[in-house]
Amino acid sequence: MSATSPGTGPGTAPGAAQRVVVVGGGVAGLATATLLARDGHHVELLEKNDDLGGRAGSWERDGFRFDLGPSWWLMPEVFDHYFRLLGTTTAEQLDLVRLDPGYRVFTEGNAPFDVAADEAGNTALFESIEPGAGAALTDYLRSGREVYDLAVDRFLYTSFDSAAAYAGRAVLRRAPRLATLLTRSLESFVASRFADRRLRQVLGYPAVFLGSSPDRAPAMYHLMSALDLADGVRYPDGGFTRLVEAMARLAADAGVVLRTGAEVTAIETAPRRTRRGDPRRAAVTGVRWREPGEGDEHVAEADLVVGAADLHHVETRLLPADLQTYPQRWWDKAVSGPGAVLVYLGVRGELPELAHHSLFFTEDWQGNFDAIFERPMRTPDPASLYVCKPSATDDSVAPAGHENVFVLVPVQPDPDTLGHGGLDGGGDPAVEAVADRAVAMVAEWAGVPDLAERVVVRRTMGPGDFVTDLNSWSGGALGPAHVLKQSAFFRAGNRSRKVDGLLYAGSSTVPGIGLPMCLISAELVLKRVRGDRSVGPSSEPVAAQV
Repeated sequence: MSATSPGTGPGTAPGAAQRVVVVGGGVAGLATATLLARDGHHVELLEKNDDLGGRAGSWERDGFRFDLGPSWWLMPEVFDHYFRLLGTTTAEQLDLVRLDPGYRVFTEGNAPFDVAADEAGNTALFESIEPGAGAALTDYLRSGREVYDLAVDRFLYTSFDSAAAYAGRAVLRRAPRLATLLTRSLESFVASRFADRRLRQVLGYPAVFLGSSPDRAPAMYHLMSALDLADGVRYPDGGFTRLVEAMARLAADAGVVLRTGAEVTAIETAPRRTRRGDPRRAAVTGVRWREPGEGDEHVAEADLVVGAADLHHVETRLLPADLQTYPQRWWDKAVSGPGAVLVYLGVRGELPELAHHSLFFTEDWQGNFDAIFERPMRTPDPASLYVCKPSATDDSVAPAGHENVFVLVPVQPDPDTLGHGGLDGGGDPAVEAVADRAVAMVAEWAGVPDLAERVVVRRTMGPGDFVTDLNSWSGGALGPAHVLKQSAFFRAGNRSRKVDGLLYAGSSTVPGIGLPMCLISAELVLKRVRGDRSVGPSSEPVAAQV
């Protein structure tokens, strides 16, 4: 790689220590900063909020501790690999609990049922609901596992800057099947194998984790079901805030300067002389940032800048128009994942009716998705929703005799219409109305008629909060949806095509949405800096492989 190649700053030889500034202190930013620091670079991380974690932040009140965002621990091997790259293990950093049941499913007009913790239990469950569905699930999960293994080997740990991602016997042999899985919808793929609506909803719901819907996500994503129905769902004891704490601790140990309350206002660049065929017109020199309430701006000099904040914000707010790889007109054609109304409830008394994870599916959930994704957008009513009760597993997240309940209602990504949440019903009326309907629906379907009266702590968040707190594009809760044109090699890339030394990490870029994807996105930055164009996970330190 040349001294001005995409992975290095101007005048910096590959492998030489660089001054790196990471913008954003969420999971992707922390992971990127730590990996680069462990590789010998001088890294400073700037986070605009007072706390690290981004979407994986936490909030405490009156003895309740709430994870603000992620709550499903899937793809454990990705976390294992990340920690081994740092010379440690998941077990050394966290205490993971395997959930049994994996989650509870409430469907309109039917009795609830529990999804088991393993494949055998779920095969029996499917067979009990629909004769023949047990064998069909076995085939479905076998297919999903095969596609997942191929994705890990070829498509997740690559920036698609090498032909190796597209070639090789494993890819070529499966090319016709992969083409079908990319061009067929997940909904169609599931419907061709299962007739019962409840089972189809269970198999289609993972599309929501990807910021999409079953009829809009490619069938390739049936691989997601192999993660929860076969491998099971886990939970880090103490909550997902423990993951953030572990990552921050490892970052500090690696020498990363962690600076919170530091809002980046611009990425500084200087003109550069381009070579024939090189469209980049500038190179990073650092970033400008300020503390809340301060008029003066500071400058952090850098050879390499990693935008680990929302990509839309980094591109359209921190760079001038002529240096934007993804200008506003690009985003005008992109598809946002759903917004969300989040409801955090401290509840007096026990709620055995709810499992650690519970899914509530309305009969017309296609109408739910159309309301979110089609124009004119509108708020689904009634809305399918997700409920997390971590106090079912973890007695540290709520006072004795109380439950910690988190409700997520997928809504349209429209901060102007829905607005912000607040404390004790003090959010914008549209957000509070969605929250009220969600609480009433949980109360009715789960058989807890006095649920609202037992609430002692309440906080809501709406799409407006995602903009204010996280600089989220369009108020989306997750990032750009995993529709075909925004999946795999069609997703936004992780380097600027116009600014040398500017790379990206996080859910807005490859490989996509979710905590595991954010960890992989950090590794992709590391590989670019190293000049590593391999398509699989990076080699782990020998000592960490034991």
